[in-house]
This record gives sequence, structure tokens and C-alpha cells, in this order.
Amino acid sequence: MTEFVRVATVDQVPVGTSLKVLVSNRPVAVVNCDEGVFAISDLCSHADVSLSEGEVIDCTIECWLHGSQFSLRTGAPLGPPAITPVPTYEVRLVDDGGQTHIDIATEPTPFSPDGRPQS
Repeated sequence: MTEFVRVATVDQVPVGTSLKVLVSNRPVAVVNCDEGVFAISDLCSHADVSLSEGEVIDCTIECWLHGSQFSLRTGAPLGPPAITPVPTYEVRLVDDGGQTHIDIATEPTPFSPDGRPQS
């Protein structure tokens, strides 16, 4: 059974922004875009820098250092210089008395042998 941890409220992560949190001692970027709230490893697979400091563009996040973009849905790199996907985390939005909380799975979504996240 997947365990979740509460990390923030939706109000703390406005649309078009991201927030760095720790989940099981791992840095995770919580990102709110027009398509919803996503959680992705905060470390770029190309240069080990914080993705949460990058720009949110549609349903992607761009690494501020070299410009690699990653899909928020899958963690897949969408162009060089990054070629390795970054882990994603399942997100649950929980309405609690009029405030919506963001809960993140404590473990990343497993990758299949072809490198894509498994559903």
C-alpha cells in the first residue's frame, strides 16, 4: 500500500510555480500548472541542480542551468542536454474543511524496463 505525506496546501503553490519539499529525505519539486499539481524529483538528471528553481512552462519544468525540460507527468526529458528521466511521485489533493492539501507518495513511481514510469 502506498504511503503519503502531507507537504503543503494548494494555496502555497500557485499555478505556474513550484515548491521544493523533502519526502523521505529526498528533494521533490511540487509543481502546479494549468493541468494540475505534480511532483517530480527536484534534481535535474543532467547536472544535479534544483528543478524547483526553474521555469514552469505548460506541463513541463525547465532546468535553470542548462535548459533541459522535463515532463511533469512522466519525468521524461524533452530535449538535450538531459537524456535520463527523473522520478515522479503520485499526488493526492485532499479537501480538508475548505482548504486543499497536497499529499505526495513517499516513494517515487517505479520505472519500467524501457525507462518510462509505470502506471
